[in-house]
Amino acid sequence: MSIDFRAKQAEFAAYIRDPDNHRPPADVDPQRMAMYHELFFNNIDSTLSSNFPVLRKILSEPQWLRLTQHFYANHRCRTPHFSEIAEEFLDYLQNRNSPEDYPFLLELAHYEWVEMALSIATARVSLADSAFIEALPQPQIRLSPLAWPLAYQFPVQRISPEFLPETAPEQPTYLIVYRDQADEVHFLHSTALIFRLLQILEEHQNISGVACLQQLAAETPHLDPELLFTEGVKIFRDLASKGIVIPADNA
Repeated sequence: MSIDFRAKQAEFAAYIRDPDNHRPPADVDPQRMAMYHELFFNNIDSTLSSNFPVLRKILSEPQWLRLTQHFYANHRCRTPHFSEIAEEFLDYLQNRNSPEDYPFLLELAHYEWVEMALSIATARVSLADSAFIEALPQPQIRLSPLAWPLAYQFPVQRISPEFLPETAPEQPTYLIVYRDQADEVHFLHSTALIFRLLQILEEHQNISGVACLQQLAAETPHLDPELLFTEGVKIFRDLASKGIVIPADNA
C-alpha cells in the first residue's frame, strides 16, 4: 500500500508539536510517539532555559511550561539552527498578547537575547590605538558593529524574583552592550545623551567626533555647548578605549 509521505510527516510533526490537540499516527506505537514528543520538546525547553535564565527564574514552573509549550506548538520557526531558536522565541513574544504576562516580559527577553546574539556575532574589528584616542574628537569615527546601544522602558538589568516592577518608571533605562577583544560581552549603563550620540553615529556611519558633538549641541540648546564639548571628548575617548567607538576605516 502506498503512503503519502508528506501527509504522514505532517501527521507525525503535528502530534510532536501539540499532543493535546492531535492524535498520534495510527501506525506508530503511542508510547514511542510520546517519547519523541518529550525528546524534541525537552531540547527546545533546555535551549530556552539556557538563553533566558532570568525569565526562567521569575516564572513559576506552570507559567514557564505554558509559555514554552505554547511557543513549541504554535510558532513556526524559520530556521533549522538551534543557535537561532532564541531569536524565534523573541519573535513569538512580540506577537503574543497574554494578560498573565509581566509588562516587562518582552524587554527582559530581548535583554537576555542580546548577550547570546552578540557573543556569536561574526563581525571582527580592531580597537583604536592610543594615538587615535588622543586625537579624538577630530578623527572620523563610527559605532562598532559589536556595540549595540539599547533603550528599555523597564530597568531590565535589575529584574529578578525579588524585583518585578508592575509599571515602568518615568525615565527609560539606557544600556550599551559590547564585545571586547577577548570576545567577552559587557553591559554598560548609559545616559540619554550618550545614547543619542551613538544614534548619531549609527545614522551617519562615518562622521567626525566634532561633527557629532555639534549635531548633539544643536539638538540640546538648553545645555552649555562648551561643557557639552568638553564632556563629549571624555566620553568619546572612553568609548574608543572600550572598542565601542572605532575608526571610520575599521574593517
